[in-house]
Amino acid sequence: MDLVQQIIERAKSNKQRIVLPEATEERTLRAADRVLAEDVADIILIGNPDEIHALAKQWGLEHIDKATLIDPENNPKSEEYAELLTELRKKKGMTIEKARELVKNPLYLGCMIIKTNGADGQISGALSTTGETLRPALQIIKCAPGITCVSGAMLLVTKQPQFGENGILVVGDVAVTPMPDAEQLSQIAVCTAQTARSVAGFDDPRVAMLSFSTKGSATHEVVDKVIEATRLARELDPTLKVDGELQADAALVPSVGAKKAPGSDIAGKANVLVFPCLEVGNIAYKLVQRLGDAEALGPILQGIARPVNDLSRGCSVDDIYKMVAITACQAMDAK
Repeated sequence: MDLVQQIIERAKSNKQRIVLPEATEERTLRAADRVLAEDVADIILIGNPDEIHALAKQWGLEHIDKATLIDPENNPKSEEYAELLTELRKKKGMTIEKARELVKNPLYLGCMIIKTNGADGQISGALSTTGETLRPALQIIKCAPGITCVSGAMLLVTKQPQFGENGILVVGDVAVTPMPDAEQLSQIAVCTAQTARSVAGFDDPRVAMLSFSTKGSATHEVVDKVIEATRLARELDPTLKVDGELQADAALVPSVGAKKAPGSDIAGKANVLVFPCLEVGNIAYKLVQRLGDAEALGPILQGIARPVNDLSRGCSVDDIYKMVAITACQAMDAK
């Protein structure tokens, strides 16, 4: 069973309630129909119910009736949500009038449903920007305890079973924080290991903090940042198996790890890679994807108290379907 199928089966085993706020978008609605047909998750669609039903009929979708439909313009909980949003954002100058308008916005409404325990996760981005997806999540759901920065992990499924976890690597950050400081980098390490557990199903995440230096082979302030981040990651999660600074070959290849970092429990055995900055991470995963013919799944947003994931506006129905399963796996672990 490949990794994607494992993720889908894990989602099916403990169905979560996933909000799709862009419910009248064709790819989203087709993906929702497939999720419902295959019983992967319970789906909450935000949009005008008459329009959703008409589109489902037009596109021959037979399972949309299984979804919960919420009309943002005629929602009996609107005032309750508006009052809660006003309270959550009062220090930022939120008024009840502004809150009443915002809870009609499907992206905000979805996050309010999650905040009040009516759903477990949300996916958007087929029509919305990353900023539009993240803003309500950070304002309403907020970051997980002990975490102050959001990051993005990628699952890399390679054709090299000798590396990582039978060829699978979880890497971060590849999507969100351009130049993390040591504290943020330590949080990215902890969150990426958690994604490795909850989504990739790793029983034993082994985190390498990557640099152009291995254990003092070079000196520079950017190397110092990685060394400090490694120390802070151990403080943030004393159970975390993490080491750094390590070069990529020392992290992945046992013979190189033994030579460059003798005595390290991670060198040569890493299955989670943490990049020193977003620039490196984004370039590296795309090179592995294109030159190494690896499958890249994600990015998976992490660090938010309950999962909210962002799609590319060029996403396919299959991309959305897979992201529902991924978000469901994250949601199980967030409870």
